[in-house]
Amino acid sequence: MNNKRLNQRIIFGLKVKQLRLERGLSFSDLAAKTGMSISYLNEIEKGKKFPKADKIQVLAEVLDEEYSNLVSMDVSGTFAPVVELLKSNFLNELPLDLFGIELSKVVEIIANAPVRVGAFISTLVEISRNYALGEESFYFGAMRAYMELHYNYFEDIEVAADRFIEEYNIPKGGVVSTAVLEKILKNKYKYEIVENGLRDYPEMSKLRSVFVEKEHKLLLNESITDIQRAFQYGKELAFNYLDLKDRSATSSLLKIKSFDQVLSHFNAAYFSVAILISRNEFIEDVKLFFQKEKWDGEALLSLMRKYNASAEMLFNRLTNVLPRTFGIRKMFFMRVFHDTAQNKFQMDKELHLDRQHQPHSNGLFEKYCRRWLSLSLLKDLYDIQKGGKYVGTIVGAQRSKYFGTDDEYFALTLARPGNPGSDINVSVTIGILIDEELSEKIRFLKDHSISQRLVNNTCQRCPIKDCEERAAPAIIVEKREQRRKMQEALQKIIGNKK
Repeated sequence: MNNKRLNQRIIFGLKVKQLRLERGLSFSDLAAKTGMSISYLNEIEKGKKFPKADKIQVLAEVLDEEYSNLVSMDVSGTFAPVVELLKSNFLNELPLDLFGIELSKVVEIIANAPVRVGAFISTLVEISRNYALGEESFYFGAMRAYMELHYNYFEDIEVAADRFIEEYNIPKGGVVSTAVLEKILKNKYKYEIVENGLRDYPEMSKLRSVFVEKEHKLLLNESITDIQRAFQYGKELAFNYLDLKDRSATSSLLKIKSFDQVLSHFNAAYFSVAILISRNEFIEDVKLFFQKEKWDGEALLSLMRKYNASAEMLFNRLTNVLPRTFGIRKMFFMRVFHDTAQNKFQMDKELHLDRQHQPHSNGLFEKYCRRWLSLSLLKDLYDIQKGGKYVGTIVGAQRSKYFGTDDEYFALTLARPGNPGSDINVSVTIGILIDEELSEKIRFLKDHSISQRLVNNTCQRCPIKDCEERAAPAIIVEKREQRRKMQEALQKIIGNKK
């Protein structure tokens, strides 16, 4: 569908509807004056039809409007937010088809209630401005929703990864050598791998790689680790093997051009992890881990070593297989950064399967609950580092009961130091909602060595008394209590007047 023609139809229809209502004309009145059928006029106003020039002239005369103004794409007033949205490429870029939504239905909603939709759009724009949200935020939000809709499992990519493993004799159930992946990139896809290729560009120091398409060169950061190298090689193989054309030159997206680009990078990352941690072998390893009678953190760390995987890769793979194979669907994943120099925590990545879970990110600069394992394990890691000891990844488990609810989560957390020389540590967590069936699937769940904590979302919203870990006053709770007392006083005043 041509976007320009579509927008022209919608805007024209909105103008006709606005003018008809301003002139106090019903559909029957307009039909009688123009000689057009009611159904045809209705389709014009809904943006489904765009009349020929002679009929536009008739409409212009009946509605007492200049022809040029009627066909112009310029509008003002209540329709302005809607037209601004239509003129941008944003609506077209939204992956409506991934959610089973037809663009024509969205158009019909806009046409049926343009004033209300305009107000709604204005509200969203204002919120996005207040929180400094750009198109990228909506694209990533749509991507996360798409992952959650499919329980972060994509059979077509899994099948492609299995096929790739068979075609190139990739080792299963163990470490996949970077040399093997590099050989395929060079021999099959004619890549030139440039070690330390970003050395002369210090401003690119935070990127793992840059792909120069015209020269078919992959420029690697000199500080890239073996695990990161394997992951990047896997992504490059995915771009080629899956024929993903819409991609960025950089390892992570700096400037997003379209949702398709976001989707391509997600598919490439998924494929990379799928060939590095082969599905069937990993499932068997997870089964053995879950069948242990006692909680064994070292067993989880050994899985990382077995597949030469990062903490995030391992937990991402868990989110792929747990819902599909183990029937564990009510779960979340989150990543938290700890700036040890300023003692600040930031959640920058989350995924909620089956429903919105606690905890979740907060854009109001509130202090996350320090009782979360995600944060407390990062504190433990920093305390070890302050003692002058070198430490790699540490692991922990917790049963987290959320204050004021019946929800209790089994949380698994891995925390690791950030890049060398930085003050950043990172934790990743998988939280699984505990129900009657979970103890049958995870035998060590009832192990008394697993700590149990009463937790909440943020300190500002937490009414838990005498909390030693509290990082900020419960100001939101206090404001709620003040409003409650005001309401009680108001009822007394109203009652007295009666």
